[in-house]
Amino acid sequence: MQYDPIKDIFGRIVSKNIFLRKIFYFLLDLLFLRTWYVKREIKNLFKKSSSLKILDAGTGFGQYTYFLAKYFKDSTIKAVDIKEEQIKDCKYFFKKLGMDNVSFEYADLRKINSQNEFDLIISVDVMEHIVEDQLVFNNFSKALKIGGYLLINTPSDKGGSDVHTEGDRSFIEEHARDGYSIEDLKSKLKNSGLNIVNYKYSYGKFGRLYWLLGMKYPISLVGISKLFMIFLPFYYLITFIPIILFMVLDFYSQNNSGSGLVVIAKKL
Repeated sequence: MQYDPIKDIFGRIVSKNIFLRKIFYFLLDLLFLRTWYVKREIKNLFKKSSSLKILDAGTGFGQYTYFLAKYFKDSTIKAVDIKEEQIKDCKYFFKKLGMDNVSFEYADLRKINSQNEFDLIISVDVMEHIVEDQLVFNNFSKALKIGGYLLINTPSDKGGSDVHTEGDRSFIEEHARDGYSIEDLKSKLKNSGLNIVNYKYSYGKFGRLYWLLGMKYPISLVGISKLFMIFLPFYYLITFIPIILFMVLDFYSQNNSGSGLVVIAKKL
């Protein structure tokens, strides 16, 4: 199914309402398992008091930029995306909040040309959408300072995009690839001058149950008819406890495999 039209519905609802957007960010942080993993890795990499220059490469709704700006208050964050409407909405929201350590720009990651500028680049659920991934990895490497880190969150080849066997179709039609193997990422990042220093599988056996109950089923219903959005609050009220339980179990498990990958690479 196409995921972007469903995301756009939520984006339009919160686009110009500061209170609703904050609630939206809170719910994304609470109910998206990948957010738990991404935040943990960022906190493990840097102290809260760090003064950094950060690139949010593919900022989307801006929820990770919001976290970074609040957590690293002495840092400068540049957030880019290829969707102009989302950049416009983010600019409006962050300006209203007076967060002047953040800037937003329209950008195609295949064409960015920063040189030795950033201490940290995060790219969350972006690379699976880009065919020319090696080009983007090269651009990330050039943009990082020596010793800088790249954090990537992406589907893996072990069930990512809900593809488990040959012949399965990706749950999200906008994906250019179903998922990465860790070997593929190591090779492509090494070709760009980046070395993987840590990686973790997410969405293991418990994360799979969370994905089905907390994401796939409700998103599929909304994909069938927008009217199902009316029932989403009631759906999550009923399923909230098991969803959170599966998230916690996955988050604190040592997953030997999983449909998600969180990768940390360093420019040496």
